[in-house]
Amino acid sequence: MANSIVTLDEIKKLVTDVFLKQGCNKKNANALANTITKAEEDGSSSHGLFRVPGYVASLKSGKVNGNASPKLEKITPVILKCDADNGFASTAHEFSLPKLVDAAKTNGVAVLSIKGCYHFAALWPETEYLAQQNLVGFACTAFKPSVAPAGAKEAFFGTNPISMAWPRNGQDPVVFDMATATMAKGEVMIAARDGHPLPDGVGLDENGKPSNDPTEILKGVLLPFGGYKGSAISLMVELFSAGLTGDVFSYEAQENDNNDGGPPSGGEFIMALNPEIISNPNWEEHCTNFFQKLTSIDGVRLPGSRRHKNRSGDNYRSINEELLLKVRSYL
Repeated sequence: MANSIVTLDEIKKLVTDVFLKQGCNKKNANALANTITKAEEDGSSSHGLFRVPGYVASLKSGKVNGNASPKLEKITPVILKCDADNGFASTAHEFSLPKLVDAAKTNGVAVLSIKGCYHFAALWPETEYLAQQNLVGFACTAFKPSVAPAGAKEAFFGTNPISMAWPRNGQDPVVFDMATATMAKGEVMIAARDGHPLPDGVGLDENGKPSNDPTEILKGVLLPFGGYKGSAISLMVELFSAGLTGDVFSYEAQENDNNDGGPPSGGEFIMALNPEIISNPNWEEHCTNFFQKLTSIDGVRLPGSRRHKNRSGDNYRSINEELLLKVRSYL
């Protein structure tokens, strides 16, 4: 499949113009464009331009409010609730995360629950934002069922990603962002588009048989990573992002969604912790020594380092031509 070379600035302008054309106001279009451009900048192609058709489908169907204006309620000094106004998660993040930072800086820990948002991106932008404010960040969200619980052949969990970011003074934070499925569904979809086989253990076909064919897995189910261990963490994500936020579980998201190709409405749980208050005064030095000891082991790299390396490179990205044509067709 042929690719085209485009700049990050061109990507941001393109998607901003697309979302303005498709029914977003400037605030919502800019927030979404920032999220997509960050994904492409860091080499996370499965969560960048690849997601635009789904975003557009949700706007065209009327499912998502392109003029969303989130509201924030402070339940206690450390419990914040954001009503996303039926909009994309990116807008809710830009509105509510600074308030979460303030609460955690003052109190040592704070929790943000977001309801009624459409999350279709990676999770690392929100946790890394917290780490850049010298806080520890944790986030998780559920999705429509596509993952079979351990021992089953029927989808019940979403891919249910989790992300954690740890601050490092003067250096890039340590950040991981991973599906609790063996592989994120977007990566499986890209493998199907590009005709790449998948490793053993990613999923089952529609007959419940193990398969390496991404097209067949998309007809069947994904599997949790690590068997029952990943399945338990996926269950935890359901409870945090639905049970604690009061929003929908994955199976309920499926029941309520119009299946337009975009994300379902759901909740997100985000927590910020302030090590300046929680830990000892020498916490930064202590953790720096830990990371140095870890990376001295041959073959080890810190989570997030590959993305940060991509980010520090040039301003050009290689994008699938067919995808670019599709995105431009929305103008």
